[in-house]
Amino acid sequence: MSQDLIAALAAIVGEANVLTAEADTAAYFTDWRKQYRARAECVVRPALTEEVAAVVRHCAQAAVAIVPQGGNTGLSGGSVPSGARREIVLSLARLNRIRALDPLNDTITVEAGCVLANVQRAAVEAGRFFPLSLAAEGSCQIGGNLSTNAGGVNVLRFGNAREQVLGLEVVLPDGRVWNGLRALRKDNTGYDLKQLFIGAEGTLGVITAAVLKLQPQPDAIVASWIAVPDPARAVELLALLRARLGDRLTAFEIVSRPCLEAVLAHARDTRDPLGNVHPWYVLAEASDAGPFEALAAKVEQALDKALEGGMGLDATIAHSHARSAALWRLREMIPEAQFTNVKHDIAVAVSQIPAFIERAGRALEVAFPGAAVWCFGHVGDGNLHYNVGDAALLAERPRVNRIVYDIVASLGGSISAEHGLGQLKREEITRHKDALELELMRALKRALDPQGLMNPGKVL
Repeated sequence: MSQDLIAALAAIVGEANVLTAEADTAAYFTDWRKQYRARAECVVRPALTEEVAAVVRHCAQAAVAIVPQGGNTGLSGGSVPSGARREIVLSLARLNRIRALDPLNDTITVEAGCVLANVQRAAVEAGRFFPLSLAAEGSCQIGGNLSTNAGGVNVLRFGNAREQVLGLEVVLPDGRVWNGLRALRKDNTGYDLKQLFIGAEGTLGVITAAVLKLQPQPDAIVASWIAVPDPARAVELLALLRARLGDRLTAFEIVSRPCLEAVLAHARDTRDPLGNVHPWYVLAEASDAGPFEALAAKVEQALDKALEGGMGLDATIAHSHARSAALWRLREMIPEAQFTNVKHDIAVAVSQIPAFIERAGRALEVAFPGAAVWCFGHVGDGNLHYNVGDAALLAERPRVNRIVYDIVASLGGSISAEHGLGQLKREEITRHKDALELELMRALKRALDPQGLMNPGKVL
């Protein structure tokens, strides 16, 4: 550890905001799943964009690498040190101000350290709605959401994090600040530079603020829990609900019976919404302007049609906010309820979801007889979380990955839908990305970060 480096950084952000003691830094050096752990020189906690820029400038001069970190809720090891070289962790948690909210333009300008739930709350207080929503929203931060192009449950209607952004402020690897905080929906003046940094996992620069789009706040929200016989019927149900409800359908999640049982065992205050055991379930949500009763009637009519056609086996509609929250809690607790196993975050075309589940399940049973599979996720946009086995199977992760990812590739899918590559999939992606795509990505990295100081060992 260099005392000169520590002293220089303390002069920028204050001595109290440069952490070096093991008790203070341990949480920053370990990822949420505790799969990746490595030390860095220190943790630096700036509170202003100007401080971020000064820290980055000093590190560039000293050839010290930088690991930008938000809420550290990622699942691919992208927000913690790799341990391969001199690094600091740059925590954005103190950049947590809401700079502006323009209800007439439907925009909110926030700093990277704003917790997602706080942004959602600020939108509601202004009579608006910010649609990005995921299980970690109480602790994940906007900078991390944008750096991984987070998805979540509302992608079906509103798109990924990328679609929520109008402008960015970014500290570049040499310490210069690009101010692209434009609240414009039309700006056809050259390359859309903000898209370079969204989904780049901090490897091209540090996102410090963003202009985000807001939506009208819905008057009515109706959640329903539907038992389905198999994934093929779930996909057919999706098509029926979209035809019947149109853009009112905001979320469509699939949950396998093992996932539900894991949650029921993990959280004893939860209960099975339908009582009878079914192999698969769908959690669907619709929202609209107007009275709850009118929307609930539309949903009920659509579900009656689905049950008549054999797409559903049973269903219940939440007629209160508390009941709706209970249904969503079942879905949101799945990651915590089956914490340690071989995890996959894959995407295929919606129509290919049944084929993927059937082929992957059959292949894994041959290779690892009796291994449990927890399958759940965002069927509405083709993104499944497909988790296999228990802690004992982690040693076989390369073999499990090869089986799952080869099937994904054969279906024209992606091995990373919303969690990013990080350290976890950095090598694996070379088997699945076109060589020219990788060449272009490396060229961008060299152009913006010639010293390779931004979040080294991640993505590429």
